[in-house]
Amino acid sequence: MNRFGFDFKHLKGDFFGGLTAGIVALPLALAFGVSSGLGPSAGLYGAIFISFFAALFGGTNTQISGPTAPMTAVSMVIIAGIVAANEGDVSKALPLILAVFLLSGLIQIGLGLIGIGKYIKYIPYPVVSGFMTAIGVIIIITQLLPTIGYYPKEDMEYVNKFKPFAEEVILDNILKDEAGEGILVLEDFRETIKRAEQVTEVEIMDESKTLAAKEASGILGALKVLPRGLKQINWLELIIALCTIFIIYGFKRITKAVPSTLVALIVMSAIAIGFNLDYRPIEQIPSGLPKLYAAEIFGGISIGDLMPYIFTAITLSLLGAIDSLLTSVVADNMTKTKHKPNQELIGQGIGNSIAAFFGGIPGAGATIRTVVNINSGGKTKLSGMIAGVLLMMILLLLGPLASKIPAAVLAGILITVGIGVMDYKGLRAIPYMPRPEVAILLIVLVLSSFWNLVYAVGIGLVIASLMFMKKIGDLTAQKSDVKPLAEEAWDDEIDFPTTLKEEVFIKHIKGPLFFGSTSDFQALANQIPATASDVVIRLERMSYLDQSGLYAMEDVLNDLARKGIRVSFVKVQQQPLYMLERIDIIPDLVPEDRIFEDFNSCLTWIKANVEDKYPPQTA
Repeated sequence: MNRFGFDFKHLKGDFFGGLTAGIVALPLALAFGVSSGLGPSAGLYGAIFISFFAALFGGTNTQISGPTAPMTAVSMVIIAGIVAANEGDVSKALPLILAVFLLSGLIQIGLGLIGIGKYIKYIPYPVVSGFMTAIGVIIIITQLLPTIGYYPKEDMEYVNKFKPFAEEVILDNILKDEAGEGILVLEDFRETIKRAEQVTEVEIMDESKTLAAKEASGILGALKVLPRGLKQINWLELIIALCTIFIIYGFKRITKAVPSTLVALIVMSAIAIGFNLDYRPIEQIPSGLPKLYAAEIFGGISIGDLMPYIFTAITLSLLGAIDSLLTSVVADNMTKTKHKPNQELIGQGIGNSIAAFFGGIPGAGATIRTVVNINSGGKTKLSGMIAGVLLMMILLLLGPLASKIPAAVLAGILITVGIGVMDYKGLRAIPYMPRPEVAILLIVLVLSSFWNLVYAVGIGLVIASLMFMKKIGDLTAQKSDVKPLAEEAWDDEIDFPTTLKEEVFIKHIKGPLFFGSTSDFQALANQIPATASDVVIRLERMSYLDQSGLYAMEDVLNDLARKGIRVSFVKVQQQPLYMLERIDIIPDLVPEDRIFEDFNSCLTWIKANVEDKYPPQTA
């Protein structure tokens, strides 16, 4: 084992895992690059450098990183905004775009160094379960269309429906350009008409295809156009995908020494290419070494240029952190290992920073690719590094050949991945789980599938936190009921003088006093009978006191002071003591001579200072 946390005894599994994950990452990287607005090469460069360096410096052994859908969606907005501010010139806007991406990577490194990553361990299982199952649902449904060989933007009848909207978008862009140039359209339509007449049919059709593809994206989009696709099934594509799925599941029954996903990829690609079948290949892969943009970033961008985008960079870095660490949790569940969250953030930040220098779009830990890696035998960081090296080799050497891989083969592989990643254990437990946990699982599952993965997890965490705090508050209140000593006594209270039981009441706080339990504690003053002259509050088991609990304590003590009732504390722990002293509850409301280290010391003071005024009540 070396200092980077990987060894070579798993080299075979790491090689196959990295190889398969790299092949699966290839079309996704290209697609994300195109979607971002910087082109397919930007997606591929991001996949190469993030995969290699995030694996090398990260804290999750089996993580495969690269451009992901959430990161690309945010990047797309950033890119569009900066390009628009630079008169629509991508080459002019590129240095600032890459500078924002670099800043985002550096912020991620900072998050790891200050220890933010450790808080991801508090994600409850229902949130993780809903997230994992949603990933599976998303993969399966979105791969249905390529499995049957249907691509909405190639369905001209469908695309033509978007021509009026395409013309609207183009006209809107013309009007925006004219507004930026100070042209008063309402006073003179001639310039607008002139520019509109220069719009070609090809431009309108390209915009229509873009709108059609956008409408058919995601789960809802795929389900919306699926009926059209079923009427136009490409049987060759369907057969290739089904054979791929059959090989993946069938080959596992023969041997697991070789990853069945890799076997399916090679066999089906060889058949399609060897028999010269009329299949659809993946998109053309760009070739050549990436350009280093360090001079453009540091030479042409000032701090002032970056200032408007600092919050944007923070948002992108936080999204990448959540995306990566959620994938790390998924990897932990599959491999029964434990990742290092802060180290993972540092690795992701380094990967994103280096990718920015080479014109790559930012990314994060990719759940789909990580699952493929694990299922194909990946065990250590070598697998992620191998995936990056493979993508670089494809870029430099194997572009023409890799471009011939059938798209249907990858669709078949991804469907099996989607089936495998779903959390069947969690789903089977739904009838037996507490209803609040079932609700959290289903909320995360539905919102992740039909809306946004990261936001869904955030909402799930908020709901789970609120439910947890309510439960703890209820339990704390239930265990901390205010009762006379005669009804409840701890072992060291058994010999309490009977003659003083009407004058002294004891409050046991058996857990943390926080905002979830303050309402019950505030009822204390109202529950103390008129016979009481002293209240003893035992704090041995109160390990934590938050600001809400502190002010609730102050209110109760003020109420008791107004009634002339003295209060004594027994065994105040370190954190509550610090809080009580900060706002002078000690010594203003509870003098230091009534702070006791144990109950026996308190009892000695009571015997010496409490007068027996009322005879004890008899049952």
